[in-house]
Formats: sequence, structure tokens, C-alpha cells
Amino acid sequence: MSIQYSLFSGLVRRTSVAALTAFALLGAWALSAADKYDLKVPNGLAFSEFRGYENWQVVAVARTDQLLKVIVANPVAMEAYRAGAPDNDKPFPEGSRMAKVEWHPKKSAEAPYDISVPDTVYDVDFMVKDSKRFADSGGWGYAVFVNDPATGTYRPATQSHKPPQGNDAKCGLACHTIVKGKDYVFTRFAQR
Repeated sequence: MSIQYSLFSGLVRRTSVAALTAFALLGAWALSAADKYDLKVPNGLAFSEFRGYENWQVVAVARTDQLLKVIVANPVAMEAYRAGAPDNDKPFPEGSRMAKVEWHPKKSAEAPYDISVPDTVYDVDFMVKDSKRFADSGGWGYAVFVNDPATGTYRPATQSHKPPQGNDAKCGLACHTIVKGKDYVFTRFAQR
């Protein structure tokens, strides 16, 4: 009886340790996922203002020599895109939100041909049309949050980020003034 009890007790302890480890990992994942929604750019946008961006519709994809990018938009902005924005000389409506997720690419290990696929997230960029709140930046507020691939956590971008960010709601205005005539929006809706 004591051998059986000893074996049973050891099994219970191992199972308990495994269960506690699993719960701890799930808790850490939930905490890191929740942490991004607590972030805010000083005097500007909060990550939480873009909750659900992971499920928004794709506007377009882009690529630089070093990054793969997908630009997504909320339903308000998508309606404007379908109506021809930013080329129709009409501004995006208030409440338009866009997100750009940028990844470091890696070569696909499965594809039978040479193709780059997303690896670690580089950063997540946001912009929102709110003319009252961001009157001094063309009606748009901007934010860039940099990913730490080792921890999966984010932080607001700074001047050391590429491209450098002023770390406020106007961080994207310097680049976006190039397309002022298109309501400060670079990305066009990609044909399907």
C-alpha cells in the first residue's frame, strides 16, 4: 500500500507542477497581451484605442528591403477607401483608424519556392482621424509601438527607432505631410 501511495503521490505532485507551470505560462501570456493595451504615447494615442485591429480588413501590403508590412483599417476607414479615398479629394471621416504591422521577414521553410514570410514583429503603427483632438497635426493622431521579440512586449517608439519617432501624437506628421493633399494617407486600397 505504501508503494502504491508513494507512486500515486509522485504522480499527483508531477501533475500539479505541470498544471501550475501551464497556468503560469498562460498567465504570463495573458499579462503580456494585456500590457500592450495599457500603453500610451505621451500626449497622444493609447494602444487600447485600437483594440481589435488584428481583425480589421487589409487595405494593402507593402515591403521594404528589411520589413514586410500589412496595412489594415477599421470599418469607417474601409468605407472611405471603397469610395475612392485617398484619391477622391475627400477627407477620411472622423473615427477612421488604420494600423500598420511590420515584421522582419524570414524565408519560408515549407514553401516549394523562395518566399519571405513574417517572422518577429518589428513594430505596430497607428493613426486615427480626430480633427478636434489632433487639430495641430492635420486632424490625425499617430503612434508607434516597438515590439521586443525576446519578451513579446511593446513600448512607445523613441528617437532611436527607425524611422525616428517624436514619441507623441504628432510622431507621424513629419512623414505624412508629403501626402497632405491626400488627407495625409499614403496607402491606397489594393485591387483584389
